[in-house]
Amino acid sequence: IARRLLQDGFDVAVGDIQYDNVDSFVEEVKGEFPQRKVVGLHLDVADEASVVAAFEKVDAELPQLVALVNPAGVACPETLLDISVADFDKVFAVNCRGTFLMMRHAFARMKQHGVGRIVNFSSITAFDGGGTFSKGIYAGAKAGIIGLTRGGAREFGPSGVTVNVIAPGPIDTEIMGGKLTDDRKATMSSNIPLGRVGQPEEVAAVCSFLTSEDSSFVNGTIVNVDGGKHMR
Repeated sequence: IARRLLQDGFDVAVGDIQYDNVDSFVEEVKGEFPQRKVVGLHLDVADEASVVAAFEKVDAELPQLVALVNPAGVACPETLLDISVADFDKVFAVNCRGTFLMMRHAFARMKQHGVGRIVNFSSITAFDGGGTFSKGIYAGAKAGIIGLTRGGAREFGPSGVTVNVIAPGPIDTEIMGGKLTDDRKATMSSNIPLGRVGQPEEVAAVCSFLTSEDSSFVNGTIVNVDGGKHMR
């Protein structure tokens, strides 16, 4: 996503709780896009102090904030019966509280200029109640993100800020924990009309549209990126 937005002409801040990964990525893309500004953030989206510090760094080092892409999340394989309260709190803290905090602090800046694009991340798990690598708690948290998106779209829209949400299906990313073997990909693809799992670049392309001027009248919308796995 960061690479695609750099390609689209954005200056970009990239944040993660695992800052070593961010630091190395930032140096890599600076070489690929020397004309763009790229800032790395040590960011825990569930901690408001960390979020505030991250936005203050963005304010200091980048131009006016016009777009936020909110993909941070954590999955959970535990069932509703077996999950601990601590793990429940972690899943909702990262997925829901993190989305809320990032939205709130982004909007506080965007409303001053009357323009902004916020792209949140849910999952088709929100519709199915659980998936291959996650169960009901994750589904609940991802459903909560859809509600936050619609609330944001309604409340932020009068200020010229759109809020939409992407619901990916199976995507070949590291969130799968290295478990997405070729055999597992084949199994997961069996009920996808396109017959394969998705690629990160295909999600990034949707982010590109939702952060562009072309999406100016798209607000409060769920965009499934799942090859037709979940139709509604």
